[in-house]
Amino acid sequence: MTSVLFIFLIAIVAGFLGSLLGLGGGIIMTPALTLLFHVDIRYAIGASIISVIATSSGAAITYLKDHLTNVRIGMFLEIGTTLGAITGAFLSGVVDTRYLYLIFGLLMLYSAVMMLRKAGSDLPRDVVTHPAAERLRLNSSYYDKSLDQEVPYQVAGVYGGLGMMYVAGTISGLLGIGSGAFKVMGMDLFMKLPMKVSSATSNFMIGVTAAASAGVYFFRRDINPGIAAPVALGVLMGAVVGTRVMQRMKSRVIRLVFVPVLVIVSVQMIVKGVLMG
Repeated sequence: MTSVLFIFLIAIVAGFLGSLLGLGGGIIMTPALTLLFHVDIRYAIGASIISVIATSSGAAITYLKDHLTNVRIGMFLEIGTTLGAITGAFLSGVVDTRYLYLIFGLLMLYSAVMMLRKAGSDLPRDVVTHPAAERLRLNSSYYDKSLDQEVPYQVAGVYGGLGMMYVAGTISGLLGIGSGAFKVMGMDLFMKLPMKVSSATSNFMIGVTAAASAGVYFFRRDINPGIAAPVALGVLMGAVVGTRVMQRMKSRVIRLVFVPVLVIVSVQMIVKGVLMG
């Protein structure tokens, strides 16, 4: 009973950070379940999938209502993510994954430095609209409660962002890890979206991806209701709180929270790659 309560409390934190940063709750739940509670990795990953769906569901209503989620961008980028996931599945038996952990870990460290350099600004500046963004009507606006103003934004680097989503999907398929960090990174660095829009749209995208794969985990019996239930409930509660907090935070603060998480994930990937060698 005590362990269920602790799982529930950790899930609240996971949902809060997941909805705030657009990463889903899996980045916290999987290591917490395996390292702290000695849960079998299969059940931990199954619960992690549920946590991602719960995070996305808890955040979706608020973000969609406030136009923070750009559904057009999300559905367009899902093309790259889906193609990448298929590629990753095909390559999983061919490519030596330890080198991939090292390469992508170093890539994320570099991206963390690039994002940190932008930490002083709340909104992207001098963004030139990509012609494809005009054709696909990806440009939009949202009301920023922390700035108390309507924020119109232009979308740049459409093909670069799509390429990054392909990489994110490939990583998921090859390494079996969540790719929310790569999604936010791609939208922030390549497409020059406001950090809040990147986070909200990533939440939407990872929910779609996780929902598509949840059936596979269910039929493989990798979802243990005794673990998944407190995780789902806690993550949902945390996500609801996270969406409200995010609305009031300045974008530069969200970026400052996101960068350390990015560094932690990249270090984990590098260490795993070294240990596998």
